[in-house]
Amino acid sequence: MIVDNAIYVDGHRTAEPHTLHETYEACRKQHGVAWIGLYKPTEEEFSSVAGEFGLHPLAVEDAIQAHQRPKLEQYDGTLFMVLRPACYIDETETVEFGEAHVFVGPEFVVTIRHGEAPDLGSVRRRMEEEPELLRRGSEAILHAILDRVVDDYGPVVEGLENDIDEIETEVFGGSPSVSRRIYQLSREVIEFQRATKPLAGILESLIREEGNMDPEVRRYLRDVQDHALRVEEQVAGFRDLLQNILSVNLTLVGLSQNEEVKALSEASIEQNNEVKKISAWAAILFAPTLIAGIYGMNFRHMPELSWLLGYPLALALMGIFSCALYFIFKRRGWL
Repeated sequence: MIVDNAIYVDGHRTAEPHTLHETYEACRKQHGVAWIGLYKPTEEEFSSVAGEFGLHPLAVEDAIQAHQRPKLEQYDGTLFMVLRPACYIDETETVEFGEAHVFVGPEFVVTIRHGEAPDLGSVRRRMEEEPELLRRGSEAILHAILDRVVDDYGPVVEGLENDIDEIETEVFGGSPSVSRRIYQLSREVIEFQRATKPLAGILESLIREEGNMDPEVRRYLRDVQDHALRVEEQVAGFRDLLQNILSVNLTLVGLSQNEEVKALSEASIEQNNEVKKISAWAAILFAPTLIAGIYGMNFRHMPELSWLLGYPLALALMGIFSCALYFIFKRRGWL
C-alpha cells in the first residue's frame, strides 16, 4: 500500500499526485524530488513503481521478497539500500527487528517498509519542517532515514544494557532460569549485531562515493557514521560480556552441582555406616540365637541333654561367639 506520495520542489511540498504515473510526470515537469512511501507492497503494486522509475529487476526482487541483509548496491545511477531497524519492547523486554528498503535516484526516493520500524512518517514531517535541508535533494532524504534508523538503535542499546545488568544480578543470586534468559538475550544481541555492523561500511561507501553529493550532506553522513560506529562497539561489548556471564554462570552451576554431589556422597557414606552397624549387631545376635534355637528344639535323642555342664557350656558358647564377632567388627570399624 502507498503510505504517502508527494513532490518536493525547492524544499517544499508542492504536489500530492493520486497515481504513480502522475507522480512521475509531475516530477519530470517540475524538476523536483518525488518521495513515495510504501508499506509491504504486493508484487503488482511495486512493479508499477519499478516501471515508472526504471528500477533494476534484481533490486525489485530483493525489495519484494524482503529478508535481506543490510547492504548498499548501485544500479545504473540508482542507489538501493537495505536497512534493519530495531525497536525495544519494554513490556516483553525483547528486541523487535524490521526491514526497510530505500531506492534513491536523482529525482526520487522510494521507501519500502516490511515492519513497523522505522517511523518514516515522522522523518518526512521533520524534513518538511527543515526546507533548507530538504532542498539539498534525494540524498538529504536518505541521510534523514539513516539518521532515524541509527537514532532508534539508542533505546535498544539501553534496553539491552538493562537486561544484562538484571542477568548479572540473577546469576549471582542463583536464579534457576537465568541460563535460558542468557541464551535468548545472546540471540538478540547477535541479531542486533548483524543489523548494525554493516552500517559503518555502507556509510563509508556513501561518503566516499564520487559524484555530485552535497558537501553538507556528506558532513551529516559522517555524523551518522560516528553514531553507527559507537553502536557497533557497544553491541560487540555486549556480546563479549554475555559470553563472560555465561562462563561465570556455568562455573557457579558446576560448583552448586559439586556441593549437591558432595552432600549426597556424605549422606550415602553415613547411610553405609549405619547399615554396617546394623549388620554387625545382627551377626552378633545371630550366633546365640542359632545355639539357643538348636537346643530349644526339645528332641528326645540329643546327646547334650544328659550332660551335667550342657547348660553352662551353651551359655559360654553364646558369649564367646558374640564377643569374638564384636571384636572383629570393632577392629574393622563397623562398630
